[in-house]
Amino acid sequence: MIWTWDPDKNFVNQDKHRVSFETAQLVFDDPLALMRPDPYPYESRWQTVGTVNMVTLLVVDTRLDSDSDLQGGRIISARRATRVERRAYEEGDF
Repeated sequence: MIWTWDPDKNFVNQDKHRVSFETAQLVFDDPLALMRPDPYPYESRWQTVGTVNMVTLLVVDTRLDSDSDLQGGRIISARRATRVERRAYEEGDF
């Protein structure tokens, strides 16, 4: 998968959440990662929860058009999952 992001947003995200988008993109390599639509009203976004280096992360992203041969998209934000999100991920009920 090919993931892109705004470098300035990545810097702000690292400062706020202590998670880089370089690390966040590894969530998509987790075979147990779970996805659901994000409720953001202005564009199609997804929330993905998965584990990277034994830390459960929540990543918000947009996906490339389905017409594209490439897979991936743009990472918007990333943070450690909350306790509720972590439990839902562990129970497969995200």
